[in-house]
Order: sequence, then C-alpha cells, then structure tokens
Amino acid sequence: MITIHLTKLETALEQVKKSHPKLNPADQAMLTTALVLAGRHAVAVHEDKTYSWPDDYKGLTGKLAKEIEQVQSQLDEGKKPVKKTAKVVEAEDAIPVNVDLKPNYEAGESQLEGREDLQALFSDALQEGVEYVYAGNDIGWQWALDRANWPTISDDTITRKVKVKVRFAEGAVGSELGAATKAKRRR
Repeated sequence: MITIHLTKLETALEQVKKSHPKLNPADQAMLTTALVLAGRHAVAVHEDKTYSWPDDYKGLTGKLAKEIEQVQSQLDEGKKPVKKTAKVVEAEDAIPVNVDLKPNYEAGESQLEGREDLQALFSDALQEGVEYVYAGNDIGWQWALDRANWPTISDDTITRKVKVKVRFAEGAVGSELGAATKAKRRR
C-alpha cells in the first residue's frame, strides 16, 4: 500500500520514488500526479450510485438533503425546546452525514494518456490499495459538502447544522489531518 499525501505533494512524490525507484524522475512525477488526482477528484458512492465532482453536485446534495430532512424530523419528534448554550447546541444538534469515496480512476488515467506503462503502474497501485492523507479542503467532495447551504438546497426545511464526513472505501484508506480531538487539560 502506497501513502499519498494530498496536502504535501513532495511527500507523495517521495513515496512514489520509494515504490518505483527504477522509473525516471519525470515518470515518477506523472504517476504521482495521477494518484493525487484520483484522490482529490474521488468519486462519491451513495446508495450504489456514483457521483463525480463537481458535475454531479446537485444530484448528490439533493439526495443527501432528503435524508437529512428525515433524520431531522426523527430527532425533532417528541423533543421539548430547552434553552442551551451555544457549545451544547452545536454538539447535540449537528446531523452527521457520511459519504463514501473511491479513487477516481478516470481522472488519474487521463493524466497518463498515451503511456500504457504508467497506466499499468497506476492501475496496480490502486488495486494494491492507496492510503490518502488529506486535510478538509484537499478532496473536492469534502470541500463542496462542507460549504453546502443545506437550508437553501432543501427549501428551508433543514434547520440543524450538518456535519459531513467523507471516508475512502473500495481499496483506498483515508486519514484526515487534524481530525484528532483536543486533549483535556488538567486543572
């Protein structure tokens, strides 16, 4: 399994150099670029349907908005309004949404057009598995869904905060930078 760091591209290139030391530097850079593009432009998988970013933004957000509305209505049933502090409201009222991603094979392969040798290495790397290390704004879907205006998408029926979390599947693993919780200080 190769580790591709989407924030620090030099680190990704170093990983490709270690995995394929016999390739010339230009080919190593092209392979790195293809692997990075496959992660940054990852395809969202929701209910056995794939959505490519940014073309299918409206389709995926529309599907997710319907699910979020259902979750919100279930949470709001039978709850009495209670006055809470801002921190408590944000923690309790956020609706978690998980979106599965898989590397975008087509985006990476288009970068290697005309180079069957590099396309074969690219395909092998994806089949063996890739670990993507990323920040919240490195992946197109994470960036777009974090900035989605859910009340507008749902015609103002979503009133709660939505917390979107993307996760890699289908042979790829993702590790988000800065996702750890803060350590509690002793008093």
